Amino acid sequence: MIYPKNYEQKIGFVEIRNILKGFCLSTLGKSLVETMAFTDDAEELNVRMDEIREMRRILETADGFPLDNFIDVRDSLKHVRLEGTHMDEGELFDLKRSLQTIIALTAYLYRGDEDDEGNVTYYYPALHDLADGVATFPRIVSRIEQIIDKFGRMRDTASPQLNDIRRELARTEGSISRTLLGILKSAQSEGVVDKDVTPAVRDGRLVIPVAPGLKRRIAGIVHDESATGRTVYIEPTQVVEANNRIRELESDERREIVRILTEISKIIRPYVREMLDSYDFLAAVDFIHAKALFAGKYRAFEPTIADKPYIDWIQARHPLLETHLAGAIVPLDIMLTPDKRMLIISGPNAGGKSVCLKTVALLQYMVQCGMPIPVGDRSRVGVFSDLMIDIGDEQSLENDLSTYSSHLYNMKNMMKQASDRTLILIDEFGTGTEPQIGGAIAESVLKQLWKKGAWAVITTHYQNLKHFADSHDHVANGAMLYDRHLMKPLFRLAIGRPGSSFAIEIARQTGIPDEVIRDASDIVGSDYIQSDKYLQDIVRDKRYWESKRQTIHQKEKELERAIEKYEHGVTDVDKARKEILDKAREQAAELIKATNQRIENTIREIRESQAEKESTKRLRQQLAEYEQGVKAGELPSSTSKGGKVKNHGLMTDDDFRKKVEQINSRKARHERHLAEKAKRKAEDGKRTSAATANRPISVGDSVRIKGLTSVGTVEAVSGKQATVAFGDMRSKMDIGRLERVEVKSEAQPASSSLNNLQTYSPGSRMTRQTIDEHRNNFRQEIDVRGMRADEALNAVQHFLDDAILVGVADVHILHGKGNGILRTLIRQYLATVPNVRNFHDEDVRFGGAGITVVEL
Repeated sequence: MIYPKNYEQKIGFVEIRNILKGFCLSTLGKSLVETMAFTDDAEELNVRMDEIREMRRILETADGFPLDNFIDVRDSLKHVRLEGTHMDEGELFDLKRSLQTIIALTAYLYRGDEDDEGNVTYYYPALHDLADGVATFPRIVSRIEQIIDKFGRMRDTASPQLNDIRRELARTEGSISRTLLGILKSAQSEGVVDKDVTPAVRDGRLVIPVAPGLKRRIAGIVHDESATGRTVYIEPTQVVEANNRIRELESDERREIVRILTEISKIIRPYVREMLDSYDFLAAVDFIHAKALFAGKYRAFEPTIADKPYIDWIQARHPLLETHLAGAIVPLDIMLTPDKRMLIISGPNAGGKSVCLKTVALLQYMVQCGMPIPVGDRSRVGVFSDLMIDIGDEQSLENDLSTYSSHLYNMKNMMKQASDRTLILIDEFGTGTEPQIGGAIAESVLKQLWKKGAWAVITTHYQNLKHFADSHDHVANGAMLYDRHLMKPLFRLAIGRPGSSFAIEIARQTGIPDEVIRDASDIVGSDYIQSDKYLQDIVRDKRYWESKRQTIHQKEKELERAIEKYEHGVTDVDKARKEILDKAREQAAELIKATNQRIENTIREIRESQAEKESTKRLRQQLAEYEQGVKAGELPSSTSKGGKVKNHGLMTDDDFRKKVEQINSRKARHERHLAEKAKRKAEDGKRTSAATANRPISVGDSVRIKGLTSVGTVEAVSGKQATVAFGDMRSKMDIGRLERVEVKSEAQPASSSLNNLQTYSPGSRMTRQTIDEHRNNFRQEIDVRGMRADEALNAVQHFLDDAILVGVADVHILHGKGNGILRTLIRQYLATVPNVRNFHDEDVRFGGAGITVVEL
């Protein structure tokens, strides 16, 4: 409920409507501005706020949002619903353009990301819901485009008949022009017409301008004369029939155009209702766009609205006053909560009490009409079911009401209609009559509103209303602050204390004689003057101690942050210590693992050297105990020569350093041993290769494919081709892809007693099984789409190894086109592989640049 009926006029909302209309793109949005109404449906209001937020995000960050051709053709559509009517060319042109805008808008608002399950997350969900179900008419747009050109004129090709008529019309007009030019030149040569005269048009007919005295020199019909009477316009007899023909053709043209428009209107007529709904969507977008522009200009905010009465506004500003003062406005912090739902504001005249009241009235009404409001983004907003206001002089000669009577009439209605969801706004409560009785009635009315649980913002000068706030729960005093030293209002609202009227000080400041001020003080009495002074002192002291309290509170916060930072630092240090210890254990475990591998190699060599089996077993056991101790965070217990158990638990720094030195020493010895062994093998290889370096590959040689490790035997050589047996598999390939290798003799000393290990044989069973397995499972195509670069290169490397081992001639790598990054990396790698002879794109019929064919 809104009370009184002229509520919008009194709080300035009429001006807000006019401002909003100025942001609309067409009458579509303006019509919604006119019908914008108050509501207490919090869910609906939150949807409107979401729409404005998304529209602002579109305007600030997105490109390509269609804002052209917001044209209102609803009246034309309603007219065409009648049989036999049609839309003219201009209306049809506007219909086409606005329907194209609707199509573009729905497509834009349906954009989103789809997950694997087919669910779509729309970029602008609130606006998408607005567009959901809106009908578009692309076929009608296409049909209109066939008959209306981009300038809004009927196309010549709209129908064969129209095309013929316009061709005939053009020929006839050309014939008339040529005839007139001939007559005109003849008349000019005879001096009947001036040299600079050209044909003119009068009443749709081509004529020649002639001086009145010479009009009989040209046979024809006089159609008109100039305003001065110095020129007459003659239609020569030779072109009369042709001009008549033009009139007939123009009539035929118009009839054909009307017929075409009537036909297209028949196509449109069945969809008029759906089209009107679509234009309602277009109007809604225009309306939301206007509110988004309003929010940008006035720095307004779209709050989340609670479904309960509540006001907690930070930096609230009256938009009209801010515009009028060019931004020089003091924002207000205003709060109404269930604990303090009634606010009694007092203070000096011209101190901002009424502005504060009207700011609350206007902003609350704006937000419950679905508009953003100029408040800080940390503000919280609720809704009220009723807004009631009593501002200004309400006297009425028609109803025989004085100012005070009108106030009493408003109070009666407020007490009758008020509830716990009503916001009441009263300016200068109780004024208009004798102060004592006015104050008493005001206090009594306030008590009734308080009993009903109503919410209120009330301005007053009455002391008894200030005392009412102090003596009743859920009521708070508020003061508009005033600088007593500078004698100027601060326009700031301070909630929690009453304000002084500063009547004596203001009167003295305005130049009232001291005698009058002293006399007034005597009339009022020193007690009142002193009480007002004491009130000012209390307010001053309260402001001082409030400042101190804020400072102490800030210091406490800083101290709490310092303590929290210290506690976090201690926790972080402890956490870092544990992480360092864990990391050290992991590194030690990795080191032991590497050492274990090297020791295994040593053991294998020991076996080959016929070491004792017990020594090998003992070494393994010691290594296992040591590795287990590292994983558990401690060294395995050991016993000294005296039988005493050495240190248990975590390894000390000295122990760890010694152990690392031992491991490094063992590692160095092992590496020296390997280096010597490799040196001996290299010398043996050099001696062997010296004898065979220049000898070509022949039958019986042991060879391997360059880049691979599998060894085979050459069974036949034919020119540059060789047949090589890898176990049970035989492959024929170029000799250039092979290299000779020297293998150990299959005969090993019979004295290899440790596990009787067999040495490698080119034709071993394991090699045959491996090759057979690769051959049976190998496919000549690999798909690396969707892989990261390192994964793809690793997969291609193994794939090529298998392909070379199997002996295929070519393979296919499916990497896709995309940006070409994966394709480039793979081909760079292929260029480094010796066994790759060539690589190129697949045939365009089978994938083109998305597939690389590799020839081996």
